[in-house]
Amino acid sequence: MKKSFKRIVTCVLAAVMMLSLAACGGGTTSGGDPDQTDFLVVGGMSTLSSGYDSNPVLMDLAEKAGVEIEWDLMSDSLGEKVGVLIGGGQLPDAFIAVGFSPNDINEYGEDGTFIDLTPYITPEIMPNLSKILDENPDIRSAITMADGCIYGLPSGELMGTAAIGAEEDMSIYAIPEFSMINKTWLDELGLDVPTNLTELHDALAAFRDNDMATRYGNAAGSTIPMSTGYDQWCWGQEIFYSGFGFTNFTSDVCFDLIANDDGSVEFVSATDKYRDAITYFHDWYAEGLMDLEMFSQSTSQLISKVSQGRVGVTTWWYIEEIAGELSDDFVFLPPLDGPVGTKYEGTHKVNLRSGPGVTSGNLNVTSACGNPELLLKYFDQWYDGETVMQLQYGPIDIYFTEKDENGVWKSITDDEAQEKFGKTAGELKGQYEVYGPRLILPQYYNSVFYMEDRATERLEDLVNVWMPYVDSTAAYPNDATFTNEELETISRYKADFSSQVAEYEGTWLKNGGPTDQEWQDYLTMLEDNCGMSKLLEVYQAAYDRYTGAAN
Repeated sequence: MKKSFKRIVTCVLAAVMMLSLAACGGGTTSGGDPDQTDFLVVGGMSTLSSGYDSNPVLMDLAEKAGVEIEWDLMSDSLGEKVGVLIGGGQLPDAFIAVGFSPNDINEYGEDGTFIDLTPYITPEIMPNLSKILDENPDIRSAITMADGCIYGLPSGELMGTAAIGAEEDMSIYAIPEFSMINKTWLDELGLDVPTNLTELHDALAAFRDNDMATRYGNAAGSTIPMSTGYDQWCWGQEIFYSGFGFTNFTSDVCFDLIANDDGSVEFVSATDKYRDAITYFHDWYAEGLMDLEMFSQSTSQLISKVSQGRVGVTTWWYIEEIAGELSDDFVFLPPLDGPVGTKYEGTHKVNLRSGPGVTSGNLNVTSACGNPELLLKYFDQWYDGETVMQLQYGPIDIYFTEKDENGVWKSITDDEAQEKFGKTAGELKGQYEVYGPRLILPQYYNSVFYMEDRATERLEDLVNVWMPYVDSTAAYPNDATFTNEELETISRYKADFSSQVAEYEGTWLKNGGPTDQEWQDYLTMLEDNCGMSKLLEVYQAAYDRYTGAAN
């Protein structure tokens, strides 16, 4: 029998009373309704999904666990419905694929809406997840709130270099911008691939002076020595700051926040090396070496310029996508040393970025659940490698057709999907994909199922081309957790801080500077108006907790 909302309210009241007697982390697997086997789960699903009630993978998992799941799912207006349910006390047993923010998770954990899952994450109840957390303490850190509780199961696609056999696992996002140069132009001019910023400056000037774009049939005067976006994730200019001892790639945490080897964090936008870099690259902009449209152009405009043969140096995720038919003419640039004759000569530093991270807002058990132990036994099955493969893409015998000689599952081709189902492989994936606590670990790729070819290519480039130049793997985690008070500080200051840094950087790149007085006024503004010290204190505290929990 399905659960009525009248019964839900009763369960809520009883559970809240029970929770009020126990501190976080001191919960128990006893009590509640140990006979409960049917569960109501509310949440989100893909607009392409054919529904979960008939999904063969979910049906099989429910049968194995001895549960019956009533799925109340939607692709639109999810936030509104969830708000109504929580606000009215009409809680389901669990929420799935809602994507609760850290602030939400903190709030609903503290007020008893979400229960602490720590007592249930044990080898007896959740053997798959327990093993994963024991072997990956960083994942445990990512889902552990500041109060020490775990209010949601982990979700994430951890695509890293371990998937291609590297000894050290680095996120595919570790260096978001790959810089590249037209080697055909270099060869024609008798120039080597630059290794420092002075050599790159001279190569760009040679591209400009010899109007190299005309070699591809472009109009005279159409050469753009270097074109990128401005402070963009994978197509910005930040990789070239490596010659000044940093790379402040855009980030989900805070734009200029980086982690140092000594465990400290800092905003590079308030350091002398940042000021020196901005002052230096203004000269490039003034000389016409950097695209005058870099501050306003779109990705399609950049791709058009590069693929037409007008650009000598650019940045992108990988060469083939941005250069098109001219991709064979380009090679990667390494992280470049600082300008000759400066204190930065002969050195460079690349600050790595972490990936999107692990979240815990996609499966949260509520205080209305009478038998969390059984429900979590069901969801523990989702952490099996072959199971998450099917939840991500589609069932075996539908999306995955057979294993190869290495025992790795091969996915259906577009031609096969059209012949069997009248759909593309992508459409088939959309029909069967299941949202929720999906955790794809690096070792699943190429041992359970294969990674996409383009992702494999980029990871190989990361390992072979870039990582040999990286001497520090410290990176601020995008999935660090914060207290409610810390989140309030971030909410108050972060947006203004980031926008002011971006505005001043753009102004100085275009107009030159800053003077000593302008620099001092800028630092004072960041401190007094944008809460720089307060933000740094928050980010440092969260980082300390994260690294402490992982050790």
